[in-house]
Amino acid sequence: MILDKVNYPDDLKKLTESELVALAPEIRELLLRVVSANGGHLAPNLGVVELTIALHYVFNAPTDKLVWDVGHQGYVHKILTGRKELFNSLRQYGGCSGFLSRDESVYDCFGAGHAGTAISAALGMAVATERAGNKEKVVAIVGDGSLNCGISLEGLNSVQESSRNLIIVLNDNKMSISENVGAIPSYLNRIISGRGYNRFKALAKMMLRKLPHHKEIERKIQRLEEATKSIFLPGVFFEELGIRYIGPINGHDLNALIRTFDAVKHFNRPVLVHVITEKGYGYSPAEQAPEKFHGLASFDPETGLCNGGGGLTFSKAFGSTMLELAAKHKELEVITAAMAHGTGLSEFAGKFPERFHDVGIAEEHAVVFAAGLAAVGTRPVVAMYATFMQRALDCVFHDVCLQRLPVICCLDRSGMVEDGPTHHGINDLAFFRTMPNLTIFAPKDENELRAMIYAAYDLASPVVIRYPRGGSGKFECLSSSKPARITIGKAEVLRAGNDGALWAMGREAYTALAVADILSHQGIELTIVNTRFIRPFDSDLLFEQAVKMPLFSLEDGRITGGLASEIDEQLINLPHRGVKHFGLTNAVIPHGDIELIRANLRLTPRDIAGDIAGFIATGNVNLGGGSSE
Repeated sequence: MILDKVNYPDDLKKLTESELVALAPEIRELLLRVVSANGGHLAPNLGVVELTIALHYVFNAPTDKLVWDVGHQGYVHKILTGRKELFNSLRQYGGCSGFLSRDESVYDCFGAGHAGTAISAALGMAVATERAGNKEKVVAIVGDGSLNCGISLEGLNSVQESSRNLIIVLNDNKMSISENVGAIPSYLNRIISGRGYNRFKALAKMMLRKLPHHKEIERKIQRLEEATKSIFLPGVFFEELGIRYIGPINGHDLNALIRTFDAVKHFNRPVLVHVITEKGYGYSPAEQAPEKFHGLASFDPETGLCNGGGGLTFSKAFGSTMLELAAKHKELEVITAAMAHGTGLSEFAGKFPERFHDVGIAEEHAVVFAAGLAAVGTRPVVAMYATFMQRALDCVFHDVCLQRLPVICCLDRSGMVEDGPTHHGINDLAFFRTMPNLTIFAPKDENELRAMIYAAYDLASPVVIRYPRGGSGKFECLSSSKPARITIGKAEVLRAGNDGALWAMGREAYTALAVADILSHQGIELTIVNTRFIRPFDSDLLFEQAVKMPLFSLEDGRITGGLASEIDEQLINLPHRGVKHFGLTNAVIPHGDIELIRANLRLTPRDIAGDIAGFIATGNVNLGGGSSE
């Protein structure tokens, strides 16, 4: 196999042209084998195999900097930069990260997990290298979905004034502009990107400057060139920003990619290379369903069918509840930020297309757009992953909460997820808890989520509902379940006991019940409380229990700023019989299997039960206020 000869980018430069071409399908076989076993982002990486080979063949990483936006298309980059064997442990605890990480390799010059950062980061690197007098090139590889992100647009706006040493590769995998790949654009690209053309252009400019009225002549020639290109090419927008546009280029034509990159690396001005790729290229199931295969769990590579995942999940429950709510309320509008499938909204988008808004990777816009809808009487629901809502926290505060607008923010993937530190939804509560006029729900299961969505709609004020990835495992479907009954601001006692009270947030309520079962066999009876509401908090129940028994808290998030902080703040000046918290510290939480991470952090039911038993045995009583962790 050709891949056996390749461990680092320098090995690529020793291959013949035919060997480079033969390398691509071998890499695709490796991608399919590993991702089908471990899960991960398959379709994006299948689409960038030739592009990644060409970049590493032409440029000299890590001296030249390759900055990958988001990072979920960085698997091929990892394979070619000394991590071919490590790649077998993709997304496994202690193994290869599913995203770019500066801690993992010197070839990962900038970490990424959220979209839109590559252009700004690469521009910063380019400015620094130019100032230092260095000659290395800086290349930002950006997907078409990331290009509409506000950060990308802000970065593009600064390129002309900041650097002459930046190359932007636009990886465009949308089929809507595929007609631009053809004989005429290819011919123009060969001319425009060629050294001869650009040398002639520079020489012509020098000669024109000796003529009277040369500036007017130059402007007319430039307009003619731009007009000619605009007939065939979509690059005038970038040219107006001072960025030389090359493309579109067939992203699966390895020779064309190498020829183009070899030409543009000699440009003495910022340049954008527009590359057309097909998401899922080379694997039929992914070509036919690129959204499904964007990011997924393990699957059968022969059939493309996912393993497991057939039960009810929070995402499915959210999607079905939105369908119910939309049928009853014509004023309901639903917004997401490029997460329709992941948040369970695909069916809603098909049934209510006029009331469904996918704004792309633009989380801030999603929230402010929802606020605008709410300001004129409609009832918007914003659905996105908790980790991405972090980008729009100020918008929630400034545009929703301060104006008391009835926007419901439903945050999927709250808590820890397999993808690791860039995707854990564990940080947002510390900010949300400080916001005025905001109600914060945390359902323990899918049935409770449904009830909370209806309650949030009736509240007609700012609301955040946080729920984890996957399901509770308690329901097969919602239609056969008796609707949960909730009272705003009131917790739910799931189990009564006199030896201590364990307050749990969200799905951790079921972990708490498992803890109570273990302790019961040791003669310790706990009260288990399903917190339900972080804001408003059930202070009355907390105060009642605090003077009678030790208190404990359990959450799948940061202790600092979350449920633990809420309890500490409530009890700071009141007598109580001791407090101990279970949750995440401020350390970086790694990627990998969640149960392994929980075991390493001593957050399994047995670990928690042992620590609670020890705490109770010490007779830790504090009648003067204060708390302990």
